[in-house]
Amino acid sequence: MLRKFIIAAALIFVTGGVCEAQFNLGKAAKGLGKVAQAVTLTDEQMSAYVKEYIDWMDKHNPVLPDTDPYVKRLKKLTEGLTSVEGIPLNFKVYNVIDVNAFACADGSVRVFSSLMDIMDDDELLGVIGHEVGHVAHHDSKKAFKQSLLTSALKDAAASSSSKVAALTDTQLGSLSEALASATYSKKQENEADAYGYEFLKSHGKNPIAMAKSFRKLQQLQGEQKNSKVNQLFSSHPELPARIKKMEERAKKDGYTE
Repeated sequence: MLRKFIIAAALIFVTGGVCEAQFNLGKAAKGLGKVAQAVTLTDEQMSAYVKEYIDWMDKHNPVLPDTDPYVKRLKKLTEGLTSVEGIPLNFKVYNVIDVNAFACADGSVRVFSSLMDIMDDDELLGVIGHEVGHVAHHDSKKAFKQSLLTSALKDAAASSSSKVAALTDTQLGSLSEALASATYSKKQENEADAYGYEFLKSHGKNPIAMAKSFRKLQQLQGEQKNSKVNQLFSSHPELPARIKKMEERAKKDGYTE
């Protein structure tokens, strides 16, 4: 989607806010320019690495409890959304100042509180649908594998066994940086946009919310000139075209704002 984080997707921005922390992309990440080793990973190994990564992310970022209003809102929005293409989904909220959301290959979806602050329910559901689309299309899996091979495993011995060695804190931090720098292709983003559009329709919502969410992100970019927002947003040069595409599709389908 609006990804830059990949896994994510989607809306990576860094803005001011009242949240308690800034998203922890990892520590001691070095040498991302090194050539990746030719490592072959089985699905079982990939699953183990994804689990290790998301557990590490949840540990190093403030996860809000079930009793928090943000979590209650997210649970209400995603009620009944338990799996996609046979992949179980789970949702958590990070209480951070970044405006973002991302989804892992294992179906772990993480929504940032600052994103929830600027989106209404329909817009937020569209963003979530976009991220779920990346999982359904296996974009998240491909991105994770590529980032893993170019970062966390770049200095490790190629693994030919089914046993996965635990990644060090430095390797996990390096993986986070690689994922933050990764991008989806234009085709992948457009397909995830289309998934989010249909996702909204299937939930009885006005799919024009996809375009509205993109517009809000575009506005944020304009308000944060010469900041990290613009640097991160550079991975989404096609956003104006995507806004137009969503608007035209909604109009053709008979939807108005």
